[in-house]
Amino acid sequence: MSSSPGRSIEVDLLRGIALIVIAIDHISVSVLAHAMLHNYAYCDAAEVFVFLGGYASAAGYTSIAARGGEAAARRRFARRAWEIYRAYLLTAALMIASGAIVAALPIASPLVGQSGWPMFAHRPARALIDIATLRQQPFLSAVLPMYLLFALSISFAIPLARRMPVACFALSLAMWLAAPWLAACLPGVAEWPFNPFAWQLLFMLGLLCRLYPVPVRMQTSTAGHLLTAAALAVALAFAFVKVCIDTRPSPGFMKQNLASVRVVSFLALAWLCAQAARAGWLRTAAERLPAVVAVGRQGLVCFVGGTLVSIAADTVVRLLHAEGNGVARLTSDIAAVAALLLLARLAQAYQRAEAAAPRMAPAARPVRVTSSVPPPPARRER
Repeated sequence: MSSSPGRSIEVDLLRGIALIVIAIDHISVSVLAHAMLHNYAYCDAAEVFVFLGGYASAAGYTSIAARGGEAAARRRFARRAWEIYRAYLLTAALMIASGAIVAALPIASPLVGQSGWPMFAHRPARALIDIATLRQQPFLSAVLPMYLLFALSISFAIPLARRMPVACFALSLAMWLAAPWLAACLPGVAEWPFNPFAWQLLFMLGLLCRLYPVPVRMQTSTAGHLLTAAALAVALAFAFVKVCIDTRPSPGFMKQNLASVRVVSFLALAWLCAQAARAGWLRTAAERLPAVVAVGRQGLVCFVGGTLVSIAADTVVRLLHAEGNGVARLTSDIAAVAALLLLARLAQAYQRAEAAAPRMAPAARPVRVTSSVPPPPARRER
């Protein structure tokens, strides 16, 4: 969620992969979606992105605080919260507009009902108020209000985690356990697709992992090897159950309130990823996939753009009546990934040009040369 000069290329790679997977998962006619994480584990790219969001936020906050003080870090994350809120409003507007466009097309798409367009068409003023106050969150914009709350909480969570890490984790765990009841106490939060009181657990775990990384000595010890073996066993067992036994999608409430089985599934995979990072495999992959790393570094832009990419890919396939054509569906997946990579590259180029503009501005101004030597006297005509 935040930027820092010393950011981890491995984290950016994983964030980029998560964003690409999120885009593919929301193409309802996707072929590649059948190979994505949610088919082999009880978690998906959302858990990955929230955890890494906490990790990156802790890295960004501490880096800014080290250079400019705690006040500068608090101001930066207050601005970040405002950026996320604006991105949420933009995404909600894009969802409603997309729903209106798809509704006018001669196709049957579930997007129309999910987009918020019917609600907006019926009562536009009420819909705008509900969206602005976060009571209604059209389709793919639904994850951003949760991130808005996380960005606002960073200024309190980081100092608390530094002073009392155990108490901070215990408080987060208690909040997760009481999440359904806490959400019911606030108007509209119980209907959020992502209960922030539940999902803050993964965000806080990411934050704590950045502040208190597991020592390499522990990871390579006998206990660390046993933990790796246990994580691998859990991941393989869940994959077997998902593929061979429980082939139906998990109920929505399991994701909304972050069920314990999702937490266990994610933690097993997270530990295995940590071992891959320690072995240098993730860094090697990141160096060979700079385009994917760029997606991770342009997280907010690529998330918002990815929502449109998903809808466009899905709609084009339906317009061509190619839902049963595997080649057409796979082509739409590849086009969606390529569009996301291109968007990240354009956003990165714009960011660099904007950063370079102030340095070029003084050189672009004409320089007036003055001299203290008086001019020669004018030559008299004879």
